[in-house]
Amino acid sequence: MCDACVIETVKQRMLSRRGFFRAAAVGTAGIAAAGMGIAPPALAAGHDSVTDLTHELHEEFPTYFGQQQFFREQKFNFAQHTFNLFELRVNEHTGTHVDAPLHFSADGLSVAELPVEKLVVPLCVVDIREKAEADADAEVTPDDIKAWIAANGDIPENACVAMLSGWAAHVGTDKFRNADGEKKMHFPGFHVEAARFLLEETKAAGIAVDTLSLDHGISADFATHNAWLPEGRWGLEATANLDKLPAKGATLVLGAPKHRGGTGGPARVFALV
Repeated sequence: MCDACVIETVKQRMLSRRGFFRAAAVGTAGIAAAGMGIAPPALAAGHDSVTDLTHELHEEFPTYFGQQQFFREQKFNFAQHTFNLFELRVNEHTGTHVDAPLHFSADGLSVAELPVEKLVVPLCVVDIREKAEADADAEVTPDDIKAWIAANGDIPENACVAMLSGWAAHVGTDKFRNADGEKKMHFPGFHVEAARFLLEETKAAGIAVDTLSLDHGISADFATHNAWLPEGRWGLEATANLDKLPAKGATLVLGAPKHRGGTGGPARVFALV
């Protein structure tokens, strides 16, 4: 090999090493920034913060039917095996979770078939806390959505329209299910006419609630589920921290599970602002 070739080879190797250490430094800075609550470089293009919209899932997490739906058994532990491993058994519709179209249709999209471009979407937060505080059976109505549009502009294409009822604050108490003596639950949700309004007047991809169901708790027919999900839309239930977000401007990232044929599943959800 000629001397010039050797020199060029060494130069390229040095540049490659410099690139490696530069990338490592950026990665370390990102980790440090995240630990300090500073936006990491990945958010520099247009977002300043990340808000977790996911409740911690555990055995006592409240469920729609009232029975435990999350179970875990430790198969390996660090003391004996030098690593930890749990085997999980979980109902798809437990904790902060997504409803796929298949949940309320014979042949709708499974959770694994939801297009990823429908899972990273603009977030519109409709605040009904005042009427939910006065009436546990309160619902998001077409008028609530029209009021949001009047104040914030049109609902963006593929948006998630989320109900902020304040119910997430009750997740550790009996009020989250809010069952009465007749075993009927009382918590807010979307009125079926609000779902129909979104289907007819917008191109929203999903709706979200901070309660146990897209329908309000007292519903006997799942009218909103039946109107919304079969149209190829998804739902998100039991969200957290919607009160920390603006009415518009956030981007929802729905980390939906991807198990074949699934009707939904626990999800890790966050918002970029």
